[in-house]
Amino acid sequence: MRKRNVVIHTEREIAGIREACAATAHVRDELCASVRPGISTRQIDDLARGLIAQVGGTSAFLGYRGFPGQICISLNDEVVHGIGRADRVIQCGDLVSLDVGVKLNGFIGDTARTVAVPPPSSPVAASLMHATQESLEAGIAAACGGCYVNDISRAVERVILDAGFTAVRDFVGHGCGCALHEPPEVPNFAQRDRGPKLRAGMVLAIEPMVNAGGHQVRVEEDGWTVRTADHSLSAHFEHMVLITNGKPEILTCPKTA
Repeated sequence: MRKRNVVIHTEREIAGIREACAATAHVRDELCASVRPGISTRQIDDLARGLIAQVGGTSAFLGYRGFPGQICISLNDEVVHGIGRADRVIQCGDLVSLDVGVKLNGFIGDTARTVAVPPPSSPVAASLMHATQESLEAGIAAACGGCYVNDISRAVERVILDAGFTAVRDFVGHGCGCALHEPPEVPNFAQRDRGPKLRAGMVLAIEPMVNAGGHQVRVEEDGWTVRTADHSLSAHFEHMVLITNGKPEILTCPKTA
């Protein structure tokens, strides 16, 4: 149900979104475990196809606005929307960002994680990954019912700036659940306006994209791959959360029971 510039999901929809998110988290974790030197990004994309089928879903990304891959695979200075390629082989020291979307029974899960292929390329890479994950955790902690979208944005940005990095501004988090992109947008940097109020039943994809250098990005000739303009490293972490009257429920965490 749309209320102005947000979507409030019904209990039936929330149940379906939970299932889709659990399936997506499983696929993400299996893919992260598969990352190793010598494997191509196309092989990872092919593996994603099989894993998504195993959970009974389909890729939420394939064909979306023409995107040609099962998932987004972005390396090093690539920020988001990288396409799996047979000639792109992962090397020791690479940062590999995996963005996974699964559609299951009409509902969507969307999650991302950056992993490092040992040995680490530099202390900056390790610090960047740590700060990006911490910024996501700070954003989630701020996503409480009665707060506002800008409370999330401010919390995310504070961690990023304190670590000496920058938040990408051209791409932001978003509502998600019955469609891949729903209102509201969730920027990773503070706004002048406080944005929509967080209400129980909203589902948000909070996804800091953080650069070791400047925030500027550019799109490659393939029309999809987004790269840092200064070729600095980039990291990407994403969880979907359900807004409640209290603390948010993280929907894309692995389920242990």
